[in-house]
Parts: sequence; structure tokens; C-alpha cells
Amino acid sequence: MTPKEIAQVQAYLRNRFSNNRIALVPRTNKDDSVEVMLDDEFLGVIFRDDEDGEVCYQFNMTVLDIDLASL
Repeated sequence: MTPKEIAQVQAYLRNRFSNNRIALVPRTNKDDSVEVMLDDEFLGVIFRDDEDGEVCYQFNMTVLDIDLASL
């Protein structure tokens, strides 16, 4: 993802979720995805998909069962 794309997707997420603490961080040795962070907590990964000239961004977030047990 280009720096411009990262900034645009980050601005979209911050606006959509009304949360300026969301940050997108480039991944080491990967140019097709970024890490999604909330302050210093890792939330997931956004992958850039370019198929047939149409670009979309897919957010992948894993929730562990041990995290659910604490609720």
C-alpha cells in the first residue's frame, strides 16, 4: 500500500468509528498490507486487493476465545 492509500484508509476508519486513536502501520517486508493498531494494541491486518482493476481493502481481525472468557 502506498503512503497515500494508508492515509486515506486510516482517515476513513477514524471517521467511521469516531476514534482518532486508530493507526495503520506498514508491515515489514510486505507492501500489500498494514497493521491496524488502537493505541499500542494490535487489532488486525488490512490487505489491499486489486482484482480486475478494482481496488478494495479487507480487514482481518482475530478474536481469541481466551479474550472472550474475560467478559
